[in-house]
Amino acid sequence: MRSRHWGASLATLAALVLVPGLAASQTQAPPPATPPAAAPAPPPWQQGRPADLAQSPLHPHLPALIGTPAKDIPLQNAKLPPGFKIEIWASGLPEAREMALGAKGTIFVGNRLRDEVFAVVDKGDHREIKKIAHGLAAPNGVAFKDGTLFVAERERILRFDDIENHLDNPPAPSVVIDGLPAQPNHFWKFLAVGPDGWLYFNQGAPFNIGIPNVLQASILRVNPQTRVLEQYAGGVRNSVGMAFHPVTHQLYFTDNGRDWLGDDIPSDKLNHATRKGENFGYPFCHQGDLPDPEFGKYRSCAEFVPPAAKLGPHVASLGMRFYTGKMFPAEYRNNIIIAEHGSWNRNQKSGYNLTRVQLGAKGEVVKTEVFLSGILQGSDFWARLVDVLVLPDGSLLVSDDWNGAIYRITYKKT
Repeated sequence: MRSRHWGASLATLAALVLVPGLAASQTQAPPPATPPAAAPAPPPWQQGRPADLAQSPLHPHLPALIGTPAKDIPLQNAKLPPGFKIEIWASGLPEAREMALGAKGTIFVGNRLRDEVFAVVDKGDHREIKKIAHGLAAPNGVAFKDGTLFVAERERILRFDDIENHLDNPPAPSVVIDGLPAQPNHFWKFLAVGPDGWLYFNQGAPFNIGIPNVLQASILRVNPQTRVLEQYAGGVRNSVGMAFHPVTHQLYFTDNGRDWLGDDIPSDKLNHATRKGENFGYPFCHQGDLPDPEFGKYRSCAEFVPPAAKLGPHVASLGMRFYTGKMFPAEYRNNIIIAEHGSWNRNQKSGYNLTRVQLGAKGEVVKTEVFLSGILQGSDFWARLVDVLVLPDGSLLVSDDWNGAIYRITYKKT
């Protein structure tokens, strides 16, 4: 209160001193000139775009947040190896993103641009969809353990205890951790339960390219009981998919390369973390061997952990899981299946597939190949895949935020 009083008094006194002899009731000094308005800040996805690409028509693709009717999804265009079949398992799930499997078979589904979390209950001949939470901030990440559903929002992680017994009357959530970095970009999180019981999640870089703070551009983990938070891996631009090897229990995760370096660089990565504290290069080095044109002069690519595999430029590799089922042929066992959301920062589109990654006995990548294709038709696409999930019967669910649907892939020997 005092500062406002003196500020007003000093302003009046200054006016009188500048024009001696004038009373307050007489002509006042002209108001100061209004400074020109600052130019609006560009959207986050344009950050790092060079001047010669200022007129580029490239821009991110936004999903239809109301979804697509099942009859209008051209699933017949999807291509799979012989013996595999894909069908619509559930629709009417606006912007379906990460999935988690409950102990009783419930599929929990988060989203990024909306504020809801859904539960999908398989009734045999149909799927029943229940909205179990709303009013959340970008609840992209979901994970399930010991009866509890964990949900990762922009800046916090929540828990819904005993959720499968209360799908029609969900409990109020409690907070696992709050106060995670507030940032304009790459704030959406993928959530995984580690073999140590900790919750692992990404905190992306807040921009396309730049120097992040200690919690950003990282894989973080939090103990849901003690709420201790740690950085597990650094130099990770934006990972929206991670899983632990079913035998070695080591962490593998996807990582999206930076934008605006051209159509063919850098490649997205599959990374393999063998221990806490490893660094994967961002923002100094991309794809393991490409110094950044601005920040690469400060560090050498040789200082960082190289990728386990290069997945292709701008394919937007997101959700990934190890295939642990028994329905698919034996050679698929413990392979990684990766969902590629598909490119936007590329003139000739790429991605929009499921990719299969075969590993060797030591966890090294032996081969990568396209498992599902046919979504990209020339320069058009009809779906954007986000996450995959293995069901107890060995079939594979695939979420699609573009159409608000979940597909199921099965196999039968021909």
